[in-house]
Amino acid sequence: MADYVLVAGAWLGSWAWADVVSPLRAAGHGTHPLTLSGLADKRGVPAGQQTHVQDIVDEIERRDLRDVVLVGHSYSGIPVGQAAERIGDRLTRVVFVDSEVPVDGESFASGWWQGQAAFEALITDDGYWPPLGAAEFDGQGLTEEQVTRLVEGSTGHPAATLTEPAVLTGALGDLPATYIKCLLDGPEPNDTVAKLLTSDRWRLVTMATGHWPMFSQPTELARLLLAEAA
Repeated sequence: MADYVLVAGAWLGSWAWADVVSPLRAAGHGTHPLTLSGLADKRGVPAGQQTHVQDIVDEIERRDLRDVVLVGHSYSGIPVGQAAERIGDRLTRVVFVDSEVPVDGESFASGWWQGQAAFEALITDDGYWPPLGAAEFDGQGLTEEQVTRLVEGSTGHPAATLTEPAVLTGALGDLPATYIKCLLDGPEPNDTVAKLLTSDRWRLVTMATGHWPMFSQPTELARLLLAEAA
């Protein structure tokens, strides 16, 4: 059986996977939702980009997990992709859920669609990226209740994790990977992901929902994740 390590995106913690965990465990798999440093119940813990990479590697090594399906959503695809190449033969597959992917020497901020300066202008004086308000979840296939859960559960995201560069030692396209594209958030993966998908080790799966499928379609997301351990 596989061990799923689940890492949510910006502003979120392990709690975000609550509706996905049950079907994975019911199928007999180990399931390990992870909160990254500086977020949710770990708010206030100092964190940079490499702190988040180490959070993931440490969780896998501490638990001596094998046959790991490593899942990264949104922002967390960046540290997840780095961690995937550092855990060696413990990795079965890395799954990127509508996520960013790491580019060596680049950061989340440097890949921001409006440019790095525009992103850095969003950071508060105390060094956090503020969570989204309810209206910013419109058009993502979420119910009012789901939006409320997201808004109430989110915490500010430590800026250093978003501005520090990724460090890759190999080619990301050489990892066994699946990219799940959530179509309400845009019909096509970005150019970096599209290039990676030309690798015979990568495959593309789509979901007819928005950017937060662990809330909007948790049962379908769990079904897709279970297929990655087959």
